[in-house]
Parts: sequence; C-alpha cells; structure tokens
Amino acid sequence: QVQLVESGGGLVQAGGSLRLSCAASGRTFSRNIMAWFRQAPGKEREFVAAISRSGESTSYAEAVKGRFTISRDNAKNTVYLQMNSLKPEDTAVYYCAADTGITTAERMKAEGYYDYWGQGTQVTVSS
Repeated sequence: QVQLVESGGGLVQAGGSLRLSCAASGRTFSRNIMAWFRQAPGKEREFVAAISRSGESTSYAEAVKGRFTISRDNAKNTVYLQMNSLKPEDTAVYYCAADTGITTAERMKAEGYYDYWGQGTQVTVSS
C-alpha cells in the first residue's frame, strides 16, 4: 500500500513557476514508477510526466515538454514537478500517481495502469 500526498499548488501569474511535491509513504517508493497527471475543469484527466524507478528516464506530454521537469529523491520518498513558463491552459488539479508493475514507456503515460493516487493539488495560472 502506498499513500501519496501532493503539495505546492497555488495561484500564479502566466510566465511564473511552481514546484509540486508528492510525498509517498511506505518502504517501496524506489520500486514505483511515478507520474503526474492533471485534470482541467470539464476535461478528462491527462498525462503530464512520468519518471522511472531510478530517475534516469523521464517522459513528458508534448504540451509541457521543455517547460516542466519531473524528478525524484528516493531517499526522501518524494517526486517533484518543476513547472516553469506557466500558461493559463496549465490550470488544473494535478495528481501524483504510483505503480510498481509498469514495464513499458507507453504504459507510463496511461492512467489506467496506476494503482495509487494522491488527492490532488490545485494549480491556477492567471493571464
């Protein structure tokens, strides 16, 4: 069982930055693929970024590539999402997700393969 708690959301002006954190409970954090998804009002939840167990491999949605950076600290059981050059269309609830069984790059982008989810943190970008 893994419990995930996100933090770091808030209100920021367009062009600004935020760093989201996701703290995980349990002793198996390093065995989990970690990812961030987001859900904007009236839209489906979508993939944002994912990171491999070691942190050596990352994957990003096209909409955030070059602006967002996912990283992890296995010693602190925490995954981060650094968000720069924020746009109003980045406004959403951001969710952290974890799973031990994902084995392919394509599955890292699919929410259906993640067993554990946080409660979400709101990010609002004003124009």
